[in-house]
Amino acid sequence: MPRIAGVDVPERKKVLFALQYVHGIGAKFAKEILDEAGIDPDIRASELNDQQVAQVNTIIDNGYLVEGVLRRQVQQNIQRLKDIRSYRGDRHRRGLPTRGQRTRCNARTRKGRKKTVAGKKGVKG
Repeated sequence: MPRIAGVDVPERKKVLFALQYVHGIGAKFAKEILDEAGIDPDIRASELNDQQVAQVNTIIDNGYLVEGVLRRQVQQNIQRLKDIRSYRGDRHRRGLPTRGQRTRCNARTRKGRKKTVAGKKGVKG
């Protein structure tokens, strides 16, 4: 398995898609990296030679935030929002959506599984 930016990328996939297994590299950046390195995006990752892998690693190291550094930066940004007690920070702290979505229905991804609350008993009389 070729190791790119500290990540074992799948060797049976095309290089364009294998690069996207690195956190912080999407379709656009993968295409840019391959264009800069002069590598055909249609070849498989296993077909890359050591020189090409080293070239891709150098390009990523010099121009892109990926993996641990990117994850750390995102966490620091969220922590800063929490520390300054912004609205978005409070939403992060409570585990609710931060980008204006409604929570009356939906929002299950952020809120977790439904917690059923017993309704009031019908009072007769």
